[in-house]
Amino acid sequence: MKEVLAVIRIGKMNETKRALINAGISSMNAKDCYGRGKGFVEVRYLGSDKIEFEEHMDDPAFAGTLIPKRQISIVVPDSLVSVVVKTIIEANRTGKPGDGKIFVLPVADSYRIRDGEHGDETLD
Repeated sequence: MKEVLAVIRIGKMNETKRALINAGISSMNAKDCYGRGKGFVEVRYLGSDKIEFEEHMDDPAFAGTLIPKRQISIVVPDSLVSVVVKTIIEANRTGKPGDGKIFVLPVADSYRIRDGEHGDETLD
């Protein structure tokens, strides 16, 4: 079994959840996180007026600023990893910097607390 860990744009969370459910993946965890990559990133400030512009990450005034993101964690059997990865990519690709990253990590085992069951049977 594997954990698919994805860091995505906040605004893509609902679209990602719908896409995963449509692909048959209903179990997931999500949390707020902050991060940055390299190069240009699209920054949106929401207030009374919506302002959209691109900032250069190497700009001294912007350097080190962390952008709000969502981190999704999904543990699936090995056979579903490619489905999850493909679904997340399709739901989140805009072609612009800041689309996110996906990491696939090994998981030794999982246990259901309620009944002590373990292994792939505990997933979903």
